Amino acid sequence: MSTVGNSTNIFWHECPVGKVDRQKLLNQQGCVVWITGLSGSGKSTLACSLGRTLHSRGKLSYVLDGDNLRHGLNKNLGFSPEDRTENIRRVGEVAKLFADAGLICIASLISPYCKDRDACRALLSENFFEARLCYVFLNMPLELCEERDPKGLYKLARAGKIKGFTGIDDPYEPPSNCEIEITQKDGICPTPNEMAGQVVSYLEDKGYLEAQ
Repeated sequence: MSTVGNSTNIFWHECPVGKVDRQKLLNQQGCVVWITGLSGSGKSTLACSLGRTLHSRGKLSYVLDGDNLRHGLNKNLGFSPEDRTENIRRVGEVAKLFADAGLICIASLISPYCKDRDACRALLSENFFEARLCYVFLNMPLELCEERDPKGLYKLARAGKIKGFTGIDDPYEPPSNCEIEITQKDGICPTPNEMAGQVVSYLEDKGYLEAQ
């Protein structure tokens, strides 16, 4: 018997089909690619391009987009520091399940705080699931993201109509331990396909694109 959270008399139920069986069926290893960066840095664009590239190679992935999740799983959360932490925690738990299912889970969220990203790394490093985590930091300058402003949010934040907006009046803490960092080169952003190719190369080098 084990006690989990505030619940008691909770048991873990093992099933005869395990993670290794699922990975052999899919011919890949479950892992999590977590894309972090400012709003407008290109996270969703990279996530979709990566999913398309993996699909073309016969690999099964699923994108957990931060905005999409706030339409359902996290629709009761706001943008206070506490709600942001809970948002990341929930997504980390879901990503962990996807990885255990044998999928390549692509999580695309601003995830601005180091402590929350570190908590996800710890969660996804537990030996129970042996899930793998790759942080991809889209290190794009605020000026570029604000110039893009695809959702018009920076304009609203600058006008004071949105409070607690990351990069304006709420901090973004850059990761110091990411596996992949993508930046401009000579002032030019890599294309979505180039960024996806960089991530796929990493996954391939780590052996994630074939079963153990």
